[in-house]
Amino acid sequence: MERLPSEITAYQEKTGDLMVNARLKEMRLMEPQKRMEAIEQLEPSEESVEMLIALLEDESHPVRFKAAEKLAEFGEASLEKLMEIMDTAEGEIRRYATFALKKIGDPRVTDHFIEALSDEDWGVRKFAARSLGELGDLRAVEPLIAALDDEDWGVKLAAVRSLGDLGDERAIEPIKKARRKGDKDFKKAANKSLKKIQSGR
Repeated sequence: MERLPSEITAYQEKTGDLMVNARLKEMRLMEPQKRMEAIEQLEPSEESVEMLIALLEDESHPVRFKAAEKLAEFGEASLEKLMEIMDTAEGEIRRYATFALKKIGDPRVTDHFIEALSDEDWGVRKFAARSLGELGDLRAVEPLIAALDDEDWGVKLAAVRSLGDLGDERAIEPIKKARRKGDKDFKKAANKSLKKIQSGR
């Protein structure tokens, strides 16, 4: 396949950016409900993914959530951009990207979620911990064991539940140790996870 001259490629990229910016400007003049309806009509494309990524920072929470859901629905088409956010972005946008990646459930995301367990945002850490259990990759066992010592209660709870889902016996003693320091709800979750691991379920 003949390669396009760089000038043409640059023009195409610029034109695509202009189209995305124009549509974003138009959408942001709409009421939140109308923006959500517009999101629902989007089809998988590079421009749609760029627009949805931008809408993860919309002023309306329902719009941000809808954009994340749509990115998850796009699956493979949005995977690379979402993982890029996990590597480079900061703040709440990472939380929505994490949600979308969790919904996609691609095994390639495991490394990104393991890294996200060290994120400064507790919400990202919590989503990552829960997602690792749902993805079912045993590479997550040791990082999740470490997350049992997280400073945030919600992260610890997500980690102990995910360890139960993964069912690996390496987690038995660390869960027992963490259970001794946990509150009533944590102890209940820890007992449930231990039962799942020990029964092989």
